[in-house]
Amino acid sequence: MTKAAELAKIGDVANSGQLSGRRNILYNGNLQCWQRSTSTTGLGAASGYFTADRWRVAINDASAGRFTMNRTAGDPDGFNYGLVINCTTADTSVAAGELLIIQQKLEGQDVQHLKKGTSGAETITISFYAKIVGSATDFVVELEDLDNTRQISKIFTFTTDWVRYYWTVPGDTSGVLGQDANASLSLNFWLHGGSTFTGGTLSTAWTSTTNANRAAGIDSIFASTDNEFYLAGIQMEVSSQATNFEHRSAGEELMLCKRYCNVIAPINDEAFTFGHARSSTTAVGTIRLHPVMRGTPTLAFSGVTEFQIQHANSATQTSGMAAGELSTEGVTLNATVGSGLTTGQGIEIREHTTGATVTIDAEL
Repeated sequence: MTKAAELAKIGDVANSGQLSGRRNILYNGNLQCWQRSTSTTGLGAASGYFTADRWRVAINDASAGRFTMNRTAGDPDGFNYGLVINCTTADTSVAAGELLIIQQKLEGQDVQHLKKGTSGAETITISFYAKIVGSATDFVVELEDLDNTRQISKIFTFTTDWVRYYWTVPGDTSGVLGQDANASLSLNFWLHGGSTFTGGTLSTAWTSTTNANRAAGIDSIFASTDNEFYLAGIQMEVSSQATNFEHRSAGEELMLCKRYCNVIAPINDEAFTFGHARSSTTAVGTIRLHPVMRGTPTLAFSGVTEFQIQHANSATQTSGMAAGELSTEGVTLNATVGSGLTTGQGIEIREHTTGATVTIDAEL
């Protein structure tokens, strides 16, 4: 085999296998991590993370439209799951200020290799599988440079069949992405936009962000309750063409997602933290975080009475749960009961009600 043929063969292998690993800059692109929930209804009134890890709903001046986010199965070959957005309440008003975006925000320190350098900014390729059910077919995919307030977009027309779509994005030679743990780059799937965002011309080249140009020409997922948008296998890579989707193991992908959100869901009276009683009514427990989180997290409890404190030979249902000291490497929980604890005595904090969760959140 000649040297040229050998190099060509290596290129074929890199494109069809995992030789050039860590290609996908996105987290949970294959939608296999769902720590919060696999199905959430009644969405549309607020932004946030509701189902698939690292995929955020962005809403502004929310319309009366409502939707569900669900995990789907039986999606494109090679993928266990996909994400589907189902319109459950239609709203055809499309008022100014309205938007609905499914997005992933990336830290500046994770996208340094895309910035302007001696050889110029890197070309990247975004690929994903999608399909649509209903009358709305045209939606916008946008890459947003949050550090420099710049954008570039492409409109796609989706069909009722799963298709892999591709978008090669030229490097932005006028911007420099941040180098910290704050949000620096965002991949946005626009599913709805009011006149504030659709009154101009779509920005198909890197340009300063102008709201009127961000979603020009799109349909609205809220146009009919028949509309469903499906998404799977999302990849963003440094390349002038798309390669095969880079699959990471389920365990590795979950650990990457836990840097941003860690949901503890104990079962069957399971103790998930140990500590001591500070008084007859309060106890504290510590959770060491692995992996270390992106930033100082916040804590949310599924319910303040859904836990119990095991002390001596007794288990007492909690009447309150609150965050204590918080850091990237560990958090403390303050649990409250009516009475019965002994100061200094060792305790366990356990699950009391099926479905009890503690969400440790450091999302962008």
